[in-house]
Amino acid sequence: MNIRYRVELSEEERQELEALLSGGKHQARKLKRAQVLLAADAGASDETIASTVRVGGSTVYRIKRRFVEGNLERALSEEPRPGAARKLSGRETALLVATACSNPPSGRKRWTLELLADEMVKLTEHESLSRDTVRRRLAEDGLKPWRKDMWCIPQVDGAYVARMEDVLDLYAQDPDPKRPVVCFDETPMQLIGETRMPIPAAPGQLERYDYEYKRNGTVNLFVFVDAHEPWRHVKVTDQKTARDFAHCMRDLVDQHYRDADRIRVVMDNLSTHSPGALYETFPAAEAHRILQRLEFHYTPKHASWLNMVEIEISVLHGQCLDRRIGERDFLESEIAEWQQNRNASGARINWRFTTTKAREKLARLYPVTPKES
Repeated sequence: MNIRYRVELSEEERQELEALLSGGKHQARKLKRAQVLLAADAGASDETIASTVRVGGSTVYRIKRRFVEGNLERALSEEPRPGAARKLSGRETALLVATACSNPPSGRKRWTLELLADEMVKLTEHESLSRDTVRRRLAEDGLKPWRKDMWCIPQVDGAYVARMEDVLDLYAQDPDPKRPVVCFDETPMQLIGETRMPIPAAPGQLERYDYEYKRNGTVNLFVFVDAHEPWRHVKVTDQKTARDFAHCMRDLVDQHYRDADRIRVVMDNLSTHSPGALYETFPAAEAHRILQRLEFHYTPKHASWLNMVEIEISVLHGQCLDRRIGERDFLESEIAEWQQNRNASGARINWRFTTTKAREKLARLYPVTPKES
C-alpha cells in the first residue's frame, strides 16, 4: 500500500493543510484527513499514522489513494457513502405529504406518525412502515403534523389597505411639535410574587429561585410612544375600561402635549377606543374640548404590527418586565425608572416600512382593480 500510494505534497498544499489545522471551524473528519496527509508526506508508515491520528488503516489507505489518484480537494472531501434504498418512492412521499396536510381521521384531533404510517400501508403496497421513516420524509418538507400555529388571518380589502396607508403616511411625515403622532395600546401584566426568597448569584453559581410562586392579581399597562420623538410613557391601571381610555386621552391633551394644536393618535379599533368613551366618562363640554385636540387613526383589524407601540411594548417586556414582580408599587417604580432612562437616552423607533414599500412587497394583497373597457 505504501509503495503504490506515496503522498508528496507541494509547498502550497502543505501550507494549506497547516492553515486548515491551525484555525477556523471544520468537521473533525476533515481535520483528520489533513493530519493523515501531512503525516504521510513526512514519511510516516500507515500503521504509525493510524495509531497517531486514531483512524483505521483502511481509512489511511483511502485518503492517500484519493490524493494520488485525484487531488487535495478530493482527498479532504467527504466520500459518498452508499446507503439503503429509500423506503418510499418519490410518488409515495408526495402521497404521504398530501395525507399529512389533509384532515385527520374521524375521532382524532390530528395526524400522528403512527396514524400516517398505518394510512400509508393502506394506500400503498408496503406491508409495514415505521414511524421513523414517516418522520424523516416529512422533515424534508418541514412538516410536523402534531403541531399547528394559531394565527390571525386578516381580511385584506380596500378598507384594510386604506387604513394601512393612512398610518404609514403619518409615520413618513416630518416631525411637527404642533401635530405630534402618538401610538397607543395596552397590555396586561400579571403580578407574580415569590414564595421563598431567591438565592443571589455567586462566583461559579447561578441565581436560584423556587419554582413555586404566588399570583397577586393583574394590572393593565397603557403605553404611549411618540412616532417621531424619543418619548414614551406607561400608565399602570387596574383595568382597561372605556373610562380608563378616556382618562388616558385627557392626559395626552392636558399633561403630555399641552402645547400641541392637534394630537394624532394611532391605535387599534378596540371597542373602548372611541370618541364615545369620552362622552361616557366626562361631561359633554369636557369631552368635546378634549376631542377637539385629538385625531384618531385606526390600524386595520389583525394588523397590530402597523402600530409602532407594539415594538416599544416588546422592548419594555425584554428590558424590564420579564421577571417576577409581585407588588404593584414596585412595578410602578421599576417602570418609571425604565421610562426615565429610556427617554433620557434618546431612544426612538426607526420605522422604515413606507407606503411605497407596502405597494411593492404586498402587491398581491391589494384588491384587484377591474380593467377599464
